[in-house]
Amino acid sequence: MVKKSSLPRIDSKFIVIALSVLVLLYFIVLPLGVLIYDSVVVDGKFDISSYAAVYSQSVNLKALTNTARISILVMIFSVLITFPMAWLIGRTDLPGRKYFRTILVASYMIPPYVGAIAWTQLLNPDVGYLNELFKTLFSLSAAPFNIYTEGGLIWVLTLFYSPFAFITISRAMEKMDPTLEEASRIAGASPLRVLWDVTLPLMAPSILAGGLLVFIGAGSCFGIPAIVGMPGNIEVLTTRIVSFVYMGDDAGIRNATTLAVSLMVLANGLLFFMTWMMGRKDYTTIGGKSTRPAIVELGRWKGPATFFVGIYAFIAVILPLGSIVATSLMVSISKGLKLDNFGFDAWLPVLENSQYLDCIWRSLGYAFIAACIGTLLSLFVAYLSTKTKIRGRSLPDILVMVGGSTPSVVIALALIITFSGNYGLNLYSSMWILIVSYLVKYMTMSVRTIAASLSQVSSSLEEAGLNSGAGWLRVCKDIIMPLVAPSIVAGWFLIFMPSFYELTMSNLLYGSDTQTIGVLLFELQTYADTQNASVMSVIILLIVMVGNLILNKVSKGHIAI
Repeated sequence: MVKKSSLPRIDSKFIVIALSVLVLLYFIVLPLGVLIYDSVVVDGKFDISSYAAVYSQSVNLKALTNTARISILVMIFSVLITFPMAWLIGRTDLPGRKYFRTILVASYMIPPYVGAIAWTQLLNPDVGYLNELFKTLFSLSAAPFNIYTEGGLIWVLTLFYSPFAFITISRAMEKMDPTLEEASRIAGASPLRVLWDVTLPLMAPSILAGGLLVFIGAGSCFGIPAIVGMPGNIEVLTTRIVSFVYMGDDAGIRNATTLAVSLMVLANGLLFFMTWMMGRKDYTTIGGKSTRPAIVELGRWKGPATFFVGIYAFIAVILPLGSIVATSLMVSISKGLKLDNFGFDAWLPVLENSQYLDCIWRSLGYAFIAACIGTLLSLFVAYLSTKTKIRGRSLPDILVMVGGSTPSVVIALALIITFSGNYGLNLYSSMWILIVSYLVKYMTMSVRTIAASLSQVSSSLEEAGLNSGAGWLRVCKDIIMPLVAPSIVAGWFLIFMPSFYELTMSNLLYGSDTQTIGVLLFELQTYADTQNASVMSVIILLIVMVGNLILNKVSKGHIAI
């Protein structure tokens, strides 16, 4: 008689999911945990004196207050601008609504540091295109605007992070239950009264969520503060952290660690606080079948509303893009915007420069590898959270969210400290540390996209495959993946595109042989090579737009970068 083994059967599903979770723990939890540990432990003893030492320096304290104040102002301005535009585009008979939506969302595709370069070209106090135009038109002796001020920094951050709020608010507004609004109109309330008393309170969760995304994005941004703020001596936490890392000594790394933990606590603490607060309130409306909210007729306000949205779209998207393209096509920058000064002369040296081409291909390669690995991990994490009943199944999803909400500069510093040979791996200055950083930062949207699709797939199909004798990996390959293929492709692009043009993490993690296109562009702008920087910016924008068109096609218009 053969005694049956009492050990549980270990199948491929358990192995794959367990390995995915271990990867997340090793590359997300460990680095962030090491970063926090190093900020409060010195020579094996608990010691927070580094915080007192760092913030006793006025420049660091100023950077902290600047970060908080600027991020709050950017959040407020973004919501004040995008809420009325989301309402006009999504809920009224505004002419050309579809085109306005496309233009406004397009600024979401533009890498923030490219936008910063564009506005330095437009509002540079010495040679800015707009400043020169205003000086000529109004016979001014001095430039009316200076982009290198706190106001200029807030302006650029608002323009390029307000799409976060616009997308969040507009999608929620178009899907909200119209019952209460219709009841208010029947009771005799005017459209503006309905908007103030009914729509605005119902939209509170989406407004707060959109504002929070803007706050975290603005506070975590490095490219815009470095290009716009630092020339005007305006420091924020991200620029101070990078400055300390560039020092290269132990004191610099320790100071950077202290500031990085402060920024991480600020971003993630606010995120989880808002999630907890929103979870304590009920914003559900009572109703039967959901219907599309009624379109509000603007009447005599249609013209002014169209003008308002059109002017903002022109300023936020068309003007900066036009500046970048125009600069890239100039034969000589010193001659200015003249018809006989345009051509492709500046493009030929860039396209023939092996260093530039290597950076482009390198960035495409790193983004491709990160997207492939990240999409595979995202599939297993999404499957775990939506298709299993395992206790703690939501933990990997939370880990991915923590990585996505952690500022890029914090992730980069954590990876430097952890994976420089101290914890089993030495990835410093290699391509793999760049790829890991992209995975940690950009997997969130991929997981969300794939999870949403998996939740709509019936479990009976998987069970039928398993009952037929197929292994779980075979079922996953032949049944699950084909059914959610569009979401998998969309998730791949959601990792690939931001990884391709990423700047902040790449700027801290690249080595002599791993320079990326974002780092190259930042260096060109830093060393005042404006024309080559513009050409590279246009190349980045063209690749991003092509990728976005593919993503839009695959997702049937539901997902875009």
